[in-house]
Amino acid sequence: MPDPAPPLPSIDLAACEELMRGGSKSFFAASSLLPQRVRMPAIALYAFCRVADDAIDEHDDDPLAMQKLEKRLEAIYNGQPEPIIEDRAMAMVAHRYGLPRQLPEALLEGFAWDAAGRRYETLDDLHHYCARVAGSVGAMMAMIMGVKNPYVLARACELGNAMQLTNIARDVGEDARNGRLYLPRRWMREAGIHPDAWLICPQFTPALGDVIGRLLLEADRLYRLGSSGIAALPRDCRGAILAASTIYAEIGRVIADRQMNSVNGRAVVGSTRKLTLLCIAKARAQLPTRCDTAASLPAIQFLVDACALGSERKINGITPKSFDERCEWVIDLFERLSTPGRPS
Repeated sequence: MPDPAPPLPSIDLAACEELMRGGSKSFFAASSLLPQRVRMPAIALYAFCRVADDAIDEHDDDPLAMQKLEKRLEAIYNGQPEPIIEDRAMAMVAHRYGLPRQLPEALLEGFAWDAAGRRYETLDDLHHYCARVAGSVGAMMAMIMGVKNPYVLARACELGNAMQLTNIARDVGEDARNGRLYLPRRWMREAGIHPDAWLICPQFTPALGDVIGRLLLEADRLYRLGSSGIAALPRDCRGAILAASTIYAEIGRVIADRQMNSVNGRAVVGSTRKLTLLCIAKARAQLPTRCDTAASLPAIQFLVDACALGSERKINGITPKSFDERCEWVIDLFERLSTPGRPS
């Protein structure tokens, strides 16, 4: 397991935490169960993901927005992040935990697909999108926890995909009013709905409810598969990840209780119910289970391969020392040179 990351300056950490608090309330609630050594870098990671998403969403009319974000990521991996709180935080996490650059690059690619208005014809197409905007985050979180096993990494990515499918099912109406459609278009046509015509005037119908229900069934399948990997996480991390999974899955049940109508309103899990689920997850996380060794969902395999390649390079000494390690080496060198009688 990696050494604990050095603490962020309090002002940076407070800013990152506030972003998480105001963004994903479900993830923020679950993160309270993480041990401090993991919660701090998780907050930093989330903050970067959030501001990167906002940078594209709020400037989608700027053709250079994506290029600017890519340059910021390059600076992060060169160990010279821009003077932006979230970039400094991400640089600390990326270098300390050896996050392969392909993972945040995949995340940015997903944001670029959003900006381009990409269409998703099939469920497989949608999984490729989810792998980028959510599976990549699952992989990075797993690496922060010290995971190297490819099956466990696959389950983490699939859990990310499941959560993103839930988000899509919850936000059908909100996305449509913003001109976006993530439901598989083939499914909509099979249900007798013309996707483009529906997008012009989004309304809920029982047929649309059937499409949303199909999506939630796929999310449930991935929750079951992905959650099996929680058993292989460090014991003090299992409760938080199981809680996040359980709370997100509960959103799907709230949608089902509303007859799958996520067009006219947004499904929300109340604070009392979240607290109950947190307690249940913390208890269930201690029960013995095992990680499912099923083959990876094809759409996330490139993420697992990137993690494996990153670990192999680190083991074989091919990858140069991280930015943190180089800094420590330079500091140690100066100390040795400035201390009389100390061997250099």
